[in-house]
Amino acid sequence: MMNWLCFALLLLSIPSLGAIELPGIPQFIDEMVVKHQFKRDELELIFQRAQYRQAVINMISAPATIKPWPQYRAAFINNKHISDGLKFWQNHISALQRAEKEYGVPQEMIVAVIGVETNYGRNTGKFNMLDTLTTLAFDYPRRADFFRNELEQYLLLAREQKFEPFKIQGSYAGALGIPQFMPSSYRKHAVDYNNDGIINLFNDPEDAIGSVANYFKQYGWQSGEPVAARVKLNEKTELNIKETRSMADWAELGVIPVAQTADLKSAWLLDFTVSEGKEFWLAFKNFQVIMLYNNNIFYAMSVYQLADALHYARILN
Repeated sequence: MMNWLCFALLLLSIPSLGAIELPGIPQFIDEMVVKHQFKRDELELIFQRAQYRQAVINMISAPATIKPWPQYRAAFINNKHISDGLKFWQNHISALQRAEKEYGVPQEMIVAVIGVETNYGRNTGKFNMLDTLTTLAFDYPRRADFFRNELEQYLLLAREQKFEPFKIQGSYAGALGIPQFMPSSYRKHAVDYNNDGIINLFNDPEDAIGSVANYFKQYGWQSGEPVAARVKLNEKTELNIKETRSMADWAELGVIPVAQTADLKSAWLLDFTVSEGKEFWLAFKNFQVIMLYNNNIFYAMSVYQLADALHYARILN
């Protein structure tokens, strides 16, 4: 990989394609120079190459279209996704075993996160990250501070990792690599898990495995404790969905796990609409940790159920 200065010099030889012009970029450059000792001329060259992406604004501004739970679930818990997950598991068994031992996160959970995020590294995004983060930082007021910080973190990451900032692709929301880390998470939680001296989440599955496990541990994953439990309800009991109570309180209200589970301090009651009506679950601390990766109940339940399916499929195989 060429270094930052070589990349900046290369930009001088490329004709401009229409530089992005948004209020706030000159001030951002000033801050990066003072705060992180970037060279002004190099940053100016970088932003001369950045392009405004209306498609990014359109996608992140549109109301989220959430599929019904059965359709959402079917996209991740299906024979192909499980089969591909088992292959990924087998191909990286040593790293997964080591990560489980070191961080306390089950192997199947790590595989499931990567499976749901990028189909085991196959779909890491096609949006230019410099364009995406610049567009969001300076033309998406609702979350401008968040994306401005992520742009700052991205440029720091590019300098630290010595990659060309204009060539990296990711999601329309700025997530990167096999595990889809935001730049700030990349810098904070990513690890060099194959000990080659480089933290590479773009195309190194072992680094992705260790980084996902480290992320979960840092956010409070409880080793050996359950994620969620399917429950039966007393039909006469009126309950508030998404309410948190102690397990003893749930039992008194007639909320009984279908299978025996650990006697944890508290749980969160969730419901999912299925073809037969309603399906009820108690979600524990580890479920909430998954939601810190992506704040979506359907996402967290898909990760959990894919991990469960992978676990039992591996036993059968």
